[in-house]
Amino acid sequence: MGKFVISEAKTGFMFNLKANNHEVIATSQIYKNLDSCKAGVESVRKNAPEAPIEDQTIENFETKTNPKFEVYADKAGEFRFRLKARNGEIIAVGEGYKAKKSCLNGIDSIKRNAPDAEVVIQESEKKD
Repeated sequence: MGKFVISEAKTGFMFNLKANNHEVIATSQIYKNLDSCKAGVESVRKNAPEAPIEDQTIENFETKTNPKFEVYADKAGEFRFRLKARNGEIIAVGEGYKAKKSCLNGIDSIKRNAPDAEVVIQESEKKD
């Protein structure tokens, strides 16, 4: 089971969803306060398991409705994903992957780990 690690950022709070091997599989935006960050965690828990994948790396891709994972290629040619909530807001993003299969594996890991992941609030002076 993974875990959501909430930490303080310069201008608010953010979370990382980490897999069992402690690798970060998704990162949030910066939230203004702890409560809104916790709400972001709950949004990922709720939306990730049911979200279809919209593969924007293929021609004439089928547009999916929110919530959804969008898979796209960044300027460096790496594959990335973003999870959008029902309202279209981006609630989590992934790192760049050299292979699309690895990117899709990251999405699968979120779908499996997010619903039951514990939430850990990291002390600001402590590093995970």
